[in-house]
Amino acid sequence: METAPEADRLNLFTSTPLEAIKGKPLYRVVEDHIRTLINTGRLVPGDLIPSESQLAKALGVSPGTVKKAITNLVWERLLFRHQGKGTYVSRIDFEKSLFRFFSYGDAEGRSIRIQKTATARRRQPGPKDICRRLGVAEGSELVYIERLGSIGDQPILVEYSWWPATVVPGLENENIHIPDFLYALVLDQYGVPILRAQETLTADAADAKTAKMIGIAEGTPVVVLKRTTYTTGDRIVEVRTTKGRADRFSYKTEIP
Repeated sequence: METAPEADRLNLFTSTPLEAIKGKPLYRVVEDHIRTLINTGRLVPGDLIPSESQLAKALGVSPGTVKKAITNLVWERLLFRHQGKGTYVSRIDFEKSLFRFFSYGDAEGRSIRIQKTATARRRQPGPKDICRRLGVAEGSELVYIERLGSIGDQPILVEYSWWPATVVPGLENENIHIPDFLYALVLDQYGVPILRAQETLTADAADAKTAKMIGIAEGTPVVVLKRTTYTTGDRIVEVRTTKGRADRFSYKTEIP
C-alpha cells in the first residue's frame, strides 16, 4: 500500500463520526480515535497526520479540542510534533536530530508541511555510480524508492532514493506502507537508526522525467540535493537525490 494522498488520509478521521461518551471529555474521544488508528496499523510510524485545523473540521470538533488531544498523545509518544513541519505518528522517540536535515521552507525560511507519495519502488542490481556511493560491490541488489512531494495539491519535488536490499529487505513490496517520514519506518521495522547525513546542495536544469512529475518545463532550473545517510558504525545505508522547484525553495541559516 502506497502513502495515501492527503484527502485519503483525512478520510481516516471522517469514516467514524465522533460522539461524546457520557462522562468522557470530547478531547479524550478524539485521543481514542487517533490511538485506534495507530494501534490497528491504519496509521504507521512516520505518517504525517492532517493539520489541527483539518482534523477539527473533519471530526466536527473545535481546534482547541484537537490541540489538547494531540498534545496528550505527544506526551504518550504516540505522536511527534515538529514545529513547522507537522505532527508525525511515532511509537519511538526518533530524536530531533532526525529532523535537522535539509527541508524546503517558505519565503521566510520556515519549514513547511510536505506530503509524500511513493510513485515507484523496485529491487534491482544497483547502477555503478550508486553502488560506489553506497560503498557496496558493483551490481549489488538495491531497493529503489521514488517519491513525489507535494504542498497541498501542488507537486514541488521528487526524491530518488537507493538502499542496500540487505538493510531494508522487502521494502520494494507494495504491501509495505511507506510513510511520509521514511526514516521512522526504517527504524521501527528494520531496527536501523539514522544518525547523520551529508548533503550537497546545487542547481541544475530539470530533466524530462522530473519536469513532468512536478509540472514544469524541461530545462527549467531546479534545486538538487544529494544526500548520503549513515547509521551506526558510520555505515552508509542510503544515497538520495532530491530535485525540486526552485521557485518554491528558500534557505535559511544562522552564522555566529
